[in-house]
Amino acid sequence: QFLFVVTFTTFLLCCVEYDVLFANRPLNHSHAGGPAPDRSKVTLPDAVLPAPQCAQRIRASGWIIFLLVMAAVFWLYRLVKVLCSLLSYWEIRTFYIKALNIPSEGLCNYSWQEVQARLISLQRRQQMCVHKKELTELDIYHRILRFKNYTVAMVNKSLLPVRFHLPLLGPVIFLTQGLKYNLELLLFWGPGSLFQNKWSLRPQCKRVGARRELARRLARAMVLLGLANLLLCPCVLVWQLLYAFFSYAEVIKREPGSLGARRWSLYGRHYLRHFNELNHELQARLSRGYKPATKYMNSFTSPLLTVLAKNVGFFAGSILAVLIVLTVYDEDVLTVQHILTAITLLGLVVTLARWVCWAGPAAGMVGDRVAGREVERLPSARRSFIPDEHTVWCPEQLLQRVLAHVHYMPDHWQGNASRSETRSEMAQLFQYKAVFILEELLSPILTPLILIFALPARALDIVDFFRNFTVEVVGVGDICSFAQLDVRNHGNPQWLSAGQTEASVYQQAENGKTELSLMHFAITNPRWQPPPPSELFLSQLKEKVQQDAAAAPPAQRILAEGPLGASLLS
Repeated sequence: QFLFVVTFTTFLLCCVEYDVLFANRPLNHSHAGGPAPDRSKVTLPDAVLPAPQCAQRIRASGWIIFLLVMAAVFWLYRLVKVLCSLLSYWEIRTFYIKALNIPSEGLCNYSWQEVQARLISLQRRQQMCVHKKELTELDIYHRILRFKNYTVAMVNKSLLPVRFHLPLLGPVIFLTQGLKYNLELLLFWGPGSLFQNKWSLRPQCKRVGARRELARRLARAMVLLGLANLLLCPCVLVWQLLYAFFSYAEVIKREPGSLGARRWSLYGRHYLRHFNELNHELQARLSRGYKPATKYMNSFTSPLLTVLAKNVGFFAGSILAVLIVLTVYDEDVLTVQHILTAITLLGLVVTLARWVCWAGPAAGMVGDRVAGREVERLPSARRSFIPDEHTVWCPEQLLQRVLAHVHYMPDHWQGNASRSETRSEMAQLFQYKAVFILEELLSPILTPLILIFALPARALDIVDFFRNFTVEVVGVGDICSFAQLDVRNHGNPQWLSAGQTEASVYQQAENGKTELSLMHFAITNPRWQPPPPSELFLSQLKEKVQQDAAAAPPAQRILAEGPLGASLLS
């Protein structure tokens, strides 16, 4: 795709004669004998310059040469990276076939739990990890999710500068793929990062006396990386614009409402992610929450927007109808200049005024073998700017359905599901696809500013975070202590009985993330043996659930108490 975008863009810039293509100047056909060609017709080959002339235009432009050299360097870097990845994938394939006895053609028939069980069994027989006799499920998750657990913990503790208050827009959250890449480069695997390799933190990061010097070096690295991003901003911005155009132009033309689809934002994925949750587990959980979240966001309507949509749809539809009738009466109308453009644009306006199709990447077929069932393809939900007058929404119940899948919700949302502030905060986690595209396009401009001005102020806090919340596990290496799921050291008193946690406000995870992550991991890995404090918490939780279930009123009575239940039972 990268090669195609670069080649095709260069061709459009240097190898097309647009005056001929737009018929701004007549064709100069050279012909010997025979009838003269029809000068009123322009074919595509007429507008394409010969190869020597095209090459001459490219050589004459210094900017084109510079951009092509930059593109070639980036492509070679990507090529080397892909080749290294292929070697790693080949080693993984060999390990699966020879060590785990899982053939390539049968891999799709195995769940992750089955693969994990074979890996644990293999460790008992051959002791691949020489530092410990047995591997646990938690050890395997720690190896795979070492850096992701740190990132989830930093988002949970509001350590990263991703929240901003802007004039007119109010509070916004900005976390893009570009900013995330730069943060990982600084903290985990870049030159001079806090980790000296894939499993070990630098020794000076663990010493209290070196914290200020290390923070100064980290702040300096942030500024230098920000300046490098600023220097490369034009190239990255051009690439982002071209890639977005080639990726979304045809989709928008075919389905204009696709920009109104929603997706879980990058910040939302980190905010809602449990400690020790693999990618496929997170994707399956958020996919189950996609449909309820869409219904909740659809429950908010704007009377002003409804009036505008009705009138805009009426005016544009009326003009479009007349043009269609004229073209049916006489097809020569189509030869009028810009008539096809007008018909296309009016069709887009009518579609946007009437429907916004809500779908997203989470709505695809996602197999959740972990939970023992398959998540079916979610149908494309549709929401009209002009709401259905017969629809009745229950925001509180819809938000509870969302919470049942995503598991995290700020306390002040409780009982305030119908407030616009709650919807705005939910929109930060569950954003429009158009907002996602706009953020990614702005990322080359805003990421350097965040790296230079906002992030260095957090350098000392980040250094302290890695020193205070890193533990060394035998056979695994340095990991985030939150990922140990230890309720005694990181539990929240609101979730635990008295005396079950010794964590201070600084040490405890926010929103009960330690407890929820522990519950999720224990359910996903039923053979795992948690440490005694965590096992005590789980046993008390089970007893409480059983007591609540025994004392709960019958389902018929619960349903009858709410408007939705009354409607269903009627």
